[in-house]
Amino acid sequence: MIDHTNLRPEATREQIVRLCDEAREYLFAAVAVNPCYVALAHSRLEGSGVKVATVVGFPLGATLTSVKRFEAEGALRLGAGEIDMVLNIGALKSGDREVTLSDIRSVAEVTHAHGGLLKVILETGLLTDDEKKMACEISVEAKADFVKTSTGFLGGGATVADVALMRRIVGTAVGVKASGGIRTADDAKAMIAAGANRIGTSSGVSIIREMRGVS
Repeated sequence: MIDHTNLRPEATREQIVRLCDEAREYLFAAVAVNPCYVALAHSRLEGSGVKVATVVGFPLGATLTSVKRFEAEGALRLGAGEIDMVLNIGALKSGDREVTLSDIRSVAEVTHAHGGLLKVILETGLLTDDEKKMACEISVEAKADFVKTSTGFLGGGATVADVALMRRIVGTAVGVKASGGIRTADDAKAMIAAGANRIGTSSGVSIIREMRGVS
């Protein structure tokens, strides 16, 4: 259930190799890396069953839809199996449903054409509850595979209340990824209990070790 994550701008090649090796050892669902490291992660994880996830329109969501689509396609061709895109937050908050929908749908189309999964980052810390509901509804309509709480870069991470709200809106057909500020086993368990079926964290190893009772 864990996306083992290093999206820091200063992440080095050595750190990404270690991230991949840890993901292989602990059988995480995916590693989440910046696009420049997709090819490296893909080669390092080949045959492991661990997917490579990368980010699109990250972290602001304010790039052109054509750029998001191009970015996604490039990453998918390099071996990414999952795309975590930031929706157009400004369009959503403006109440512009069509722009928000078109933005997500365009990336969903190219992602699915390559056999990948699309996760839509809502950046819940910037949204009202009504906006979170609308974002979830639009993501489902656009054929996204997951909705995700946060980038972890713009303030406000995952909360139990937001995860529960997102699960309630999307139902069982779409996944919910909790991401941002999840650092302990208790954090992860609370998000899962609220309805998350994927956890994005840079603390995956310590969370699993804590769950296993290993110091």
